[in-house]
Amino acid sequence: MTAERIKKCYGVLQLLSQIGLFCLLAWAMDQLSVYFALPIPGSVLGIAILLLLMGLKLVPEKSVKLGAGWLTGELLLFFIPPVISIIKYESLFEQYSAPLMLTLVIGSVCVLLGTGFVVDRVFRFETKMNIKRLSAAKAIGEA
Repeated sequence: MTAERIKKCYGVLQLLSQIGLFCLLAWAMDQLSVYFALPIPGSVLGIAILLLLMGLKLVPEKSVKLGAGWLTGELLLFFIPPVISIIKYESLFEQYSAPLMLTLVIGSVCVLLGTGFVVDRVFRFETKMNIKRLSAAKAIGEA
């Protein structure tokens, strides 16, 4: 087996293990959410825990980058079931299409605004931290 094939197999195994761990985390958090009757879905809890672990540097970015990149790239596959349900319940969709569309648009706008707000705050926070780091490094260099 050539070094290139070994590297490719390792990459595939790494991708599958990261996706498997994401699924395991989502499943475990879903079970936890159901057990404690939490109003938050397990997948959201899983993302929050992963974000917390990455923020505390307990989980490095490189250990989830490949799986997260693949899942993000194949995101369209996760929207196929809603499209199939629209086809299956066409009469219901015809009857309530305006309220459903309005709800979808309002929900999407809320998600976009919320995401933009969070990204803006994180960007400002990182900028402040970088300025503090640079001024501290500059002060140490002058001393």
